Amino acid sequence: MSDLDRQIEQLKNCEPLKESEVKALCLKAMEILVEESNVQRVDAPVTICGDIHGQFYDMKELFKVGGDCPKTNYLFLGDFVDRGFYSVETFLLLLALKVRYPDRITLIRGNHESRQITQVYGFYDECLRKYGSVNVWRYCTDIFDYLRYTTHSLRKYGPFLCWKVKFSAGVV
Repeated sequence: MSDLDRQIEQLKNCEPLKESEVKALCLKAMEILVEESNVQRVDAPVTICGDIHGQFYDMKELFKVGGDCPKTNYLFLGDFVDRGFYSVETFLLLLALKVRYPDRITLIRGNHESRQITQVYGFYDECLRKYGSVNVWRYCTDIFDYLRYTTHSLRKYGPFLCWKVKFSAGVV
């Protein structure tokens, strides 16, 4: 079993990774995300999942109902963190799955994937409480900068476009 597979199993049990493992995971994810298109293509069929907000056990239920990755192709529409008690484990599991199965897990950025919002709604405090420093928060929020805002797909019944955040008039 590779280190990444061990970390995925550990995270599936809602067990935190060591800070050094979080840093290494984020660096691997960054290498993958930097190569993705600004409008990321997702192959259909795909299971589209909305806000998770640190609700780890709800996310596990999504995988139970939808099927494990890589059998099922997933698109997560942002807002992985804040509000719930397990934002760290939730985001890191999704990130580890992205690294392990880069073409089967697509993560797009929601409004809670920002430094400012996470300092208000709990992710910052959770990282500080669980790790004793802000380093894990910094590693994760650095990853947020690499997440795309939109995805598109071509399907049997025509194309579709997904996004999470509101765009200003100058963007569209």
